Amino acid sequence: MSDPFRLLKNAFGRFATGVAIAACANPRGGFTAITINSFTSVSLDPPLVLWCLEKKASSFADFAASNAYAISILKDSQQHLSERFARHEPPPLTAGEYAVKKTGAPLLADRLAGLDCEIVGRHFSGDHVILVARVVEFDSFPGAPLLYFASRYAAGPHTD
Repeated sequence: MSDPFRLLKNAFGRFATGVAIAACANPRGGFTAITINSFTSVSLDPPLVLWCLEKKASSFADFAASNAYAISILKDSQQHLSERFARHEPPPLTAGEYAVKKTGAPLLADRLAGLDCEIVGRHFSGDHVILVARVVEFDSFPGAPLLYFASRYAAGPHTD
């Protein structure tokens, strides 16, 4: 079957993005994680970020029920994690892979940067919900980011 959105997806894909994992505690007592590239900063004062979640995503109900999420920004060596959590129903995080932060959301133990966030707004627009959150705590480490451009992965420049 032909994808009626292919040309639009191609145009959107010409914008290079970083790759991150968004994760939250779920109602079953575990954690839900998903690969995202729609993440962006919104404000410094107060510190706000957002990302967009497709309404038909398998993780939608878990993020809809959560009051918090964590963003783990991936390093150039973590393409395997991006691919793992991009699946329709990805395998769960395993012990030692993450640390639970103040909000109860998990950050990957190995990451380029991490943000622990409390959701302050949900805005439904088209086939997505925009999850706006206040950053409660954050960190960053030296390294090169994992980038995504035109449906391909690449490494960004190394930072100190």
